[in-house]
Amino acid sequence: MRRRTLPETADSIAPDGSEVRLLVHGDAGGLAHFQLSAGEMSRPVQHRSVEELWYFVGGHGEMCIGTEVTEVAAGLAVRIPPRTRFQFLSRGPEPLAAVAVTMPKWPAEGDAIDAAPHWVRDDAGRITPAG
Repeated sequence: MRRRTLPETADSIAPDGSEVRLLVHGDAGGLAHFQLSAGEMSRPVQHRSVEELWYFVGGHGEMCIGTEVTEVAAGLAVRIPPRTRFQFLSRGPEPLAAVAVTMPKWPAEGDAIDAAPHWVRDDAGRITPAG
């Protein structure tokens, strides 16, 4: 795939629960758009071999990579190394959106595995720290 505009609808749902819109890919990796609806929390996962470089283009929220939690918003870039747990949440009224380079290209079937959560939803539906 050499060129593609951002599709209106998602191509698929990532193992973390975010919407995925595939853009372009090459031999070593791919470029995709990931989006998490306002007020939502992703499932915690880690990749066995995939490395990701994310650049946030909309919304705001928080992201846990390993044990480090950071606020995220348009203009911020982060690296998710292989074998590192990550989880993110959308705190604003609009979706949290990022464009990401995935190496190798997304999806790498069976590469994402469940990880320990940083955040959970309590019985009242609030997002709170795990444990």
